Amino acid sequence: MEKNCLFCRIISGQAPAEFVYENDVVVVFKDIYPKAPVHLLIVPKKHIRSINELSETDREIVSEMILTAKEIAKKNLISTTGYKLFFNVERGGGQEIFHLHLHLIGGWI
Repeated sequence: MEKNCLFCRIISGQAPAEFVYENDVVVVFKDIYPKAPVHLLIVPKKHIRSINELSETDREIVSEMILTAKEIAKKNLISTTGYKLFFNVERGGGQEIFHLHLHLIGGWI
């Protein structure tokens, strides 16, 4: 855990967030500035700064993030109408919190 990382503090319960799912590898919570009716963040419990910091040993974490997004989309009834998954990478790519996270957005229909 990185002491100055907002997502690490959320994961450890030191900062508030509205969790919708949690397992041993990831947590899922609502984005505080939603860009869609459904806007959730899938965040690994392991602190990884960004996509650029991924290592070979992180393959299972990224896989878990994507498969979790698929299941959460189904639970939020957007799997058949459609949704977006995306990572922002570094400041120039729109990353604001430097802890790897996957955006799940949808629900416009």
